Amino acid sequence: MTLLLTLFAAVISTFVWYRNAPKDIYRIRTLCFMFWGASLMWLVDAVVEYIEARASYFRPEPIEMLNDAFLGLSVIALAGVVWIVDLIIHDPKKVIKNDIVKSHSQDTSEQSSHADPTEASV
Repeated sequence: MTLLLTLFAAVISTFVWYRNAPKDIYRIRTLCFMFWGASLMWLVDAVVEYIEARASYFRPEPIEMLNDAFLGLSVIALAGVVWIVDLIIHDPKKVIKNDIVKSHSQDTSEQSSHADPTEASV
């Protein structure tokens, strides 16, 4: 289940990235790499587990499938959080930088408007 969920996430993110590939403003390429890396990891895990369990690998218990689904969703959520942090750090649209500059310029103008007129003449 973890392999299926991460593969779906990898395919969807790759489609979105490829559709917007020339610009890649939102750094979806990073998200693709994370999902494809997780998919490769779960594929290796599935092969090793199949080698150990053989035919019983294809008859998982419902609780095992539920645990795998939660793990897969957790991996997708964690990749999303890492991607958002990466997006904030690189700030491709300069939203955070502009907000900081705007707030700094407002603070500076407020300080100059609240200055004591007697201090300015001295």
